[in-house]
Amino acid sequence: MKTISHINRSAWIAGVFTVLLAAAGCTGNFEEINRNPNEVTEAEMQRENYKTGANVKGLINLVVPAQEHMYQFNELLVSGSYAGYTEFTSDSKFEKFSTFNPTVDWLKWPFVNVISETYPYYRGVLNGTDNPVMRALADLLRVAIMHRVTDTYGPIPYSKIVEDKKESLSVSYDTQEEVYMKMFEELDAAIAVLKANTSLSTEAFGKFDGVYSGNVGQWVKFANSLKLRMAMRLSNVKPEIAKAKAAEAIGSGVIESNGDNAELTLAENRSALCWNNWNDHRIGADLISVMNGYNDPRRETMFTKVTVGKGETATPGFAGIRIGSYPGDSDAAKAGYSNMIIDSKSPYLWMNAAEITFLRAEYELRWGTDAEAKAFYEQAVKLSFEERGAKGAEDYLAQADAVPENYQDNVGSNNYSAVCKITIPWETDNFDRNLERIITQKWIAIFPLGTEAWAEHRRTGYPALFPSANDRSGGSVDPAVGPRRLNYPVEEYTENAANVAAAVEMLGGPDTQGTHLWWDKTTSKN
Repeated sequence: MKTISHINRSAWIAGVFTVLLAAAGCTGNFEEINRNPNEVTEAEMQRENYKTGANVKGLINLVVPAQEHMYQFNELLVSGSYAGYTEFTSDSKFEKFSTFNPTVDWLKWPFVNVISETYPYYRGVLNGTDNPVMRALADLLRVAIMHRVTDTYGPIPYSKIVEDKKESLSVSYDTQEEVYMKMFEELDAAIAVLKANTSLSTEAFGKFDGVYSGNVGQWVKFANSLKLRMAMRLSNVKPEIAKAKAAEAIGSGVIESNGDNAELTLAENRSALCWNNWNDHRIGADLISVMNGYNDPRRETMFTKVTVGKGETATPGFAGIRIGSYPGDSDAAKAGYSNMIIDSKSPYLWMNAAEITFLRAEYELRWGTDAEAKAFYEQAVKLSFEERGAKGAEDYLAQADAVPENYQDNVGSNNYSAVCKITIPWETDNFDRNLERIITQKWIAIFPLGTEAWAEHRRTGYPALFPSANDRSGGSVDPAVGPRRLNYPVEEYTENAANVAAAVEMLGGPDTQGTHLWWDKTTSKN
């Protein structure tokens, strides 16, 4: 495992920000009477963007962490394993998230590091400009970052960090319900501002925007799509709110084509180091077993092939590592399990059209018509095939008998019978099985978005995942149900003790990985 010098990184960021400030130009004052107060002129953007651009860029880089160490902890070691996507290849690390006994220093990454890095950037925008577009974008990005944190922990510090105007993060927590309602409020306000400025030139802040290159109209679609994602998270706890917010998001315009996918493109994708240089991770048995059973053509562009089997029966194919296993030989694990196909030029996926179309399929399944739900379901699969450059979506959807295969460990001895048994074709008027189809296919389509996949698994129980090969939770996690959250890091107990104690009361259960979140009302289908 690599380590990071946080001090050196902070100094580098500060240096870049100083250069950007020095480059800022001066412009005259502009006064206009009779124009929408939410509208922004290009001259105003040019005056402001050098002051705030580095902070907006910093926020963008935290939605799905662009820094390789934070990415590894948050996306691979935590949510990647809990979603059935990835497992650690080390043969000497026996305290890890996938076995429910991570070390204290590992626990702080998804909470302390994310929050402490987000708010200096966010405050930098709020304190540095009155420009409504830049502030709206900062609000949108804060929601995009922090909804992943609340979905990992439950109650988190949210409204009070801003309301109290404190530089300290030692503030009180909000319940998860309060966090979600506040986020919906902030999303609606940000969407209104961004919609009023869709004609703004992409040059206004495009140089700082590695996602949409300054295209405000595409940011509107992302914001509405994020609102839809969050709305559907409430389907089991606040169904009327979920239905209303989802309808608002869809009506306002969501991502519908792969051309509007939210992807961060940087000069170098540093997360590729985790896979290709450090070789710390391989693809999980859950994902490979499902896709192998479906004979999924997308595997060819998603995963590397390895030699499957031994002797005369050996053949090139795809093999996954059981989540929670301890590889006896790290080198054998790296060679015998499939890797992710990624390089330094690959973008960081945030959200794709397939995910949003699957969400619309679920919306129709719950509150619309079966015919519309089927149409969106099939369209979502086709969008995923298109995104992956795969052929044969129609044939794939027509496979009546294809089911996930039993797991045969290609390196070790962690074999397991298939627990996910859903077929692919839609069944008319069968809510439970069609919901399982939607979520299982979405799980395939959004790889490697582990945080989102784990949240949807907890919300719906789908797809059914293999239990961890080794449970070291000491009884705090039911292996048949899986982890429901992360416990708060020790730093909160030493530096924010009274507030974290109140947060545990809000949680309604002990501060362990086995306690369900507010919106998590479904047990696993393992």
